[in-house]
Amino acid sequence: MIPKRMSEFLHDVLPERTWRNRLRRDGPMAYMEFGPLDVDRLQRLGIEVDRLGPRLVICMWDVESPLEVGGYLVVDNLAMGRPSMGGIRMLPDLTPAAIHNLARGMTLKNAAADLPYGGGKSGIVAPGRDLSPAEHTEVIRRFAHLIYRYRDIYLPGPDVGTNDADMKTIAIENGLDCALSKPADMGGNRIDQLGAAAGGVVIAIDALLGEIGRLKALPQFANLQIPTRADMTVLIQGFGAVGAHVARILSQSDPANTPRVVGISDETGYLYDEAGLPIQDLLKLRDEHGIVTFPYFLDRLINVRTPNPQTKFSNAPNDLLRESAFCFVPAAPIANYLDVDATSNPSMTVDRMGKWAMIVEGANTYSPDPARKAARARMERAVYWQAGVLIATDYLVNSGGVIFAAQERMIKTPDHLRIPQAMLGDREAIERWLADHQADFEALAEQRRIAAEAKRDAVIRRNMKELVDLLVADPDMLPCEAAEQISIGRIASSESYRTVADVMEPIPTITEDRTVREAAQLLVEETADILAIVSATGELTGIVTEWDITRASATACAEDMPLTEIMTREVITASPTDSILDVVRKLEHYEISAMPVVDDEGVMGVISSDILARRTLYRLLQTQA
Repeated sequence: MIPKRMSEFLHDVLPERTWRNRLRRDGPMAYMEFGPLDVDRLQRLGIEVDRLGPRLVICMWDVESPLEVGGYLVVDNLAMGRPSMGGIRMLPDLTPAAIHNLARGMTLKNAAADLPYGGGKSGIVAPGRDLSPAEHTEVIRRFAHLIYRYRDIYLPGPDVGTNDADMKTIAIENGLDCALSKPADMGGNRIDQLGAAAGGVVIAIDALLGEIGRLKALPQFANLQIPTRADMTVLIQGFGAVGAHVARILSQSDPANTPRVVGISDETGYLYDEAGLPIQDLLKLRDEHGIVTFPYFLDRLINVRTPNPQTKFSNAPNDLLRESAFCFVPAAPIANYLDVDATSNPSMTVDRMGKWAMIVEGANTYSPDPARKAARARMERAVYWQAGVLIATDYLVNSGGVIFAAQERMIKTPDHLRIPQAMLGDREAIERWLADHQADFEALAEQRRIAAEAKRDAVIRRNMKELVDLLVADPDMLPCEAAEQISIGRIASSESYRTVADVMEPIPTITEDRTVREAAQLLVEETADILAIVSATGELTGIVTEWDITRASATACAEDMPLTEIMTREVITASPTDSILDVVRKLEHYEISAMPVVDDEGVMGVISSDILARRTLYRLLQTQA
């Protein structure tokens, strides 16, 4: 059955005719799909179609599951390549719009990470109660079956509410190549264990420490004082998977070159000490309790004879943002950590925030929603332009996780390590099979880790340099605009490297000895706008369009008139190896809407403005032409 929360939402926003026309069943699995042309229906779901996407939105559920398993999948954009990549979020109140926001973030993050994969995201509408471990696994198992049909365009990883063990469940059901961030016993890259995302944040901090001095050319940074790495101070909002690893990695530096983490927060409060917090002690508390600040307050600041008077504790976590440091790292699952408007309930308003020199976002903050983008721009005008604080947008810096995950796709699983098809779904048999291949999988995991670390370092340092380059070159540009320009520039560049062969469609052909009536019939049968006219040997000799047929009819020409009387003989053609950008330029230069695709073997297909609009980022490419 459809989950109650999901059913209530969808029945409220989608009319009955949509349910009748779009609902499809595949055994116990039910699907409703919406594409970029479904503008009105997607608006009802809270999604605005724009030049990047979404490519596909799916509402899906298992009608036979007593646990009411269901959720959403959004494939936002595939311009960088197939499949899209993005995690599975599992929360009770998910909506298609929320998943689309996250999918768009993955489009930009994967592009910023220079990965040949598109952006996607999925979400499981979790039951409104705590699940037992067995129930949780069953929900993941059934959701794996739901997303299996989209395996060519979507590859999942973990997100809020899911973990590496869940990716192992999906791999057991669907195959090793159908999930990312698997455990090491499957050759996975242990993203959370290794702190992949946090490592990227630290790389960004170090890179910006070397780049930020160039911003002194801008008036708001004229008085910027840049510390050495050892003298740099850091605040971390959120001491979870990312924030704790950021603190750990910073504290493991050369002792003579280690920044001071002076403040952290979690759900129970915040700690601040200008001399620096004892990170190893805090990490131990997190391992023991799951939370840090309140246990530290009890154990080190209250129940001791000589508490440290310099260490401050407050049970108001958001007040951490009143403290000052050179670098602030938002790493809590809070997109709206700063705003100029208190009515949006930010963690802190800009007028009350501490003094910082840079913000390096370790949390997901991006949204394509116009209202949220406008609010973000207002915040950056106050923080960047007026307060002189550099902001490194989330998807430019916290892409370490997806870079690590992508290696599980980029470094292929050898054939001898692929789970036998007949074994899929049998957990016990697969566990035995994995144990038999343990050494090979460990070696594969290590190979992927090494490649991931090198890629992460190069990409994020490049992003930070490009960010500062753009801001120095254009004093009126905001950091969020620069970040988007970096990602979209890579998407457009990737798209321009695709060829006509990647997107062309079949073209109907007719021999030149046929009549106008026969051509008209073929156009109707094939629902085509253009026909290729070929000789007896298959060589292209001309084209005829729907407009040619209409014009011939308007002049009362005979239906049995030879096609040679109305066809266009001087034909502009494309080659299968032409780039998409070349085709865009050619269509605009000759002011035509379609061209046959021809090579030495004859007519291969057709490329048109309509095809480009449906299968590429045509409007984006037009700006590059």
